[in-house]
Amino acid sequence: MIRILFVCLGNICRSPMAEAIFRKKAAAHGLSEQIHIESAGTGHWHVGEPPHEGTMNILSENEIDAGGLTARQVVKEDLDSFDIVVALDAENLGFLQTLRKQTQKVEIVRLLDYSEREESDVPDPYFTGNFQEVYEMIDEACASLLEEVEKEWL
Repeated sequence: MIRILFVCLGNICRSPMAEAIFRKKAAAHGLSEQIHIESAGTGHWHVGEPPHEGTMNILSENEIDAGGLTARQVVKEDLDSFDIVVALDAENLGFLQTLRKQTQKVEIVRLLDYSEREESDVPDPYFTGNFQEVYEMIDEACASLLEEVEKEWL
């Protein structure tokens, strides 16, 4: 089984959205039993909270199950237990890279590296309110990431 962790700042907008979207895509490809998917935040502010209302609404509009999503903070041990850690922006990517020990084999990537878009970072809709745009960016990149996972990991 491959283990994938999506990481943003507070784990209430972008990373739970990516977790839910990727989970649905994996299930559609019959890969639910082969891919374990979670999300976390680099910050502690929202630990234990459900996703942001805007995230819940956009997932519901797109018929994506958001059940069981609860914010948690990323910990050093995550880099031992996950195969791929996917940052939603450069700030979180940098944080994850500082946590990583040289002996850890985890692959740390940025989500939009799997996109044809010019942007490098998924903007935080907590501050911008652009949940639809963020959904589209994540959905597109998750499709490409899943293709990569199927080719390289499964």
